[in-house]
Amino acid sequence: MHMHSGNHAGTGKAVLVDEESVGRTRVHAPPAKRLAESFRAGAGAHEEEADHETAAHMNEYRRLMAKFWFAAVISIPTILVAYPNITYLYAPYLLTDAVSEGIIRLLWLLSGALTLPVMFYSGRQFFTGAWSAYKHHSADMNTLIALGTSAAWIYSTVAVLFPGIFPEGTAEPFYDVTAVVTALVVLGQALEVRAKGQTSQAIRKLIGLQAKTARVMRHGVEVEIPVEEVEVGDIVVVRPGEKIPVDGVIVEGFSAVDESMITGESLPVDKKVGDEVVGATMNTTGSFKFRATKVGKDTALAQIVKMVQDAMGSKAPIARMVDVVSSYFVPAVMIVSILTFLAWLNFGPSPALAFAIVTAVTVLIIACPCAIGMAVPMSLVAGLGKAAEHGVLIRNGEALQLASQLKTVVLDKTGTITKGKPELTDVIPAPGFDHKTVLQLAASADKPSEHPLAQAIVQGAQVRGVEVLDPSSFNAIPGHGVETEVDGRRVLVGNSKLMRREGIETGSLEAEVTRLQGEGKTVMYVAVDGRAAGVVAVADTIKEDSVEAIRVMKEMGLEVIMLTGDNERTARAIARQVGIDRVLAEVLPEDKAHQVHLLKAEGKKVGMVGDGINDAPALVEADVGFAIGTGTDVAIEAADVTLMSGSLKGVAYAIETSRATIRNAKQSLFGAFVYNTLGIPIAAGILYPAFGILLSPILAGAAMAMSSVTVVSNANRLRFFKAKSFAEAGRSRSMEVSVS
Repeated sequence: MHMHSGNHAGTGKAVLVDEESVGRTRVHAPPAKRLAESFRAGAGAHEEEADHETAAHMNEYRRLMAKFWFAAVISIPTILVAYPNITYLYAPYLLTDAVSEGIIRLLWLLSGALTLPVMFYSGRQFFTGAWSAYKHHSADMNTLIALGTSAAWIYSTVAVLFPGIFPEGTAEPFYDVTAVVTALVVLGQALEVRAKGQTSQAIRKLIGLQAKTARVMRHGVEVEIPVEEVEVGDIVVVRPGEKIPVDGVIVEGFSAVDESMITGESLPVDKKVGDEVVGATMNTTGSFKFRATKVGKDTALAQIVKMVQDAMGSKAPIARMVDVVSSYFVPAVMIVSILTFLAWLNFGPSPALAFAIVTAVTVLIIACPCAIGMAVPMSLVAGLGKAAEHGVLIRNGEALQLASQLKTVVLDKTGTITKGKPELTDVIPAPGFDHKTVLQLAASADKPSEHPLAQAIVQGAQVRGVEVLDPSSFNAIPGHGVETEVDGRRVLVGNSKLMRREGIETGSLEAEVTRLQGEGKTVMYVAVDGRAAGVVAVADTIKEDSVEAIRVMKEMGLEVIMLTGDNERTARAIARQVGIDRVLAEVLPEDKAHQVHLLKAEGKKVGMVGDGINDAPALVEADVGFAIGTGTDVAIEAADVTLMSGSLKGVAYAIETSRATIRNAKQSLFGAFVYNTLGIPIAAGILYPAFGILLSPILAGAAMAMSSVTVVSNANRLRFFKAKSFAEAGRSRSMEVSVS
């Protein structure tokens, strides 16, 4: 057995942490059983649910648009008979030059009759919502709209039926206000539903459509069956250009698979025997067979859909704050409306009652907080969808908001910064030997060994096209290495202890050995027939884009810290290569969460990035836990954010997207609050004494609808958000491709 330093063997990744245990470092087992329970239904259920959700949004949009058009159509004749004093707007003047008082009042009564169905069909949801809020001793936007439109209708009806009880010149109706305001508010709601539906469709693009059928081997014959009937253990056949039906492991053949649906990576990934494939990804050129390991709701696709749907149903702290503010805001507006009415009634010009009614109703309508209520959810839904398109799954709105506040990111080393498995990195021959001979002898000597470092040397030789021979004898020396005979030559592969024991002189190689060890690599000597032939070095190699990702994070103003159970020297060597300044090394798995706790005690918002079960307590302890996973890994359940691509650049992207989303939500909130803050005094008539300006309820309704449209439009800007982290990584990747 070879001696080696550091945690090269990697760790398992499967970990599940109960949602309720956030803040406590408790890992639940067995994860597989828990996952099976949480994904009970068949394979098509999530697709059906996604279809149902999109269809529900479209149905709701069509329903609201029907209500809008109904109200809009009735608004036109209502407006055309509302103002007999405005000759160019009063329709009867097209037929006759003089219209009697009786005809004017009859047309007003017809308007009142026409606007009743508008209130109880187009505006029904306002009244049911207001009643529901009243039963819970609260008030919301529905309360304001219901009060405003019904107050206008009741005043109008009383004024038309009993004009004598009003002061002269005040017995005029506002039926047009009821109809037009209802139409405009319903239009705003329809646009909101449509925007949500479009965001759901963007996520549909991410998850793709599950393959409908699968070609499986049954009794030695290929049969095509519905994907729901595929069972764990089935051998599935995939041909060029086909979609992979379920998750599994390749047992025969090879190909390149487009996994952009899962990881956001545009380049196809090479797959060979033993590699995992993910359902709903696209096979490109080759054909292969794979053994199904996850079917139905256990597949990566099903997990993604569930996570995204759960996230969209959640609320961020900022959204909960808005709910609290709205619960005080609406009653405050109602009080302002009453005070406005009293002020105009007592101090306003003639006709005081008409002015009092108009201003009170206008205050109620313009203050409707639907734009405030929409601001945060719209931004969150758009941001979560955008992140998901790049393989970054954010569990909920709270995680998204916390991610935007992170100042420190702690990275696990093995499997996060590095690939998590040892690879052959260097072969250095001694004088008198060549590179190929040293590698062939070392790999051949190690071929019977099952040790991960030995296998890394064997695989390294095979990748480099070097023939690996079968040794005629093999003897493992515990704590030292191996002693073998290869092609008639006595070959030793092991550490310096083995060389000293055998009396082999290694002086000419020591400088190289010191250099390699300084880079955090595990070095093994190779001796042939009693003399030093060279050294081979093995290391857990850094992922291709770790350096780029860490550089981007530092440019974003984040402090990046490495946390590892590996020895100090190896950890510092890796840290130097990737540009990390602060290293916490030789930390036991059970102490990782404590280290994160200490960082939080420094007043920092801490994100933890890990991939294994030993990282689970730290992922839970951190403000935001990022799980490195391929999507088939149940570690998805342990963290707040899952990086489907397994790349660290996903961390930078998640934080960048979170910042953009919260910034977008704050912009919308600010705009909506400013609109309300300015709109209410104007609606109350503050400009009338100085400028003679009085806002009509119709203009107030239009302004309120426009504020909702502005919020929806601002949220939709996130769909075109381009993160620097992915743009730069994409550029560097395209440069690599062009160079090679």
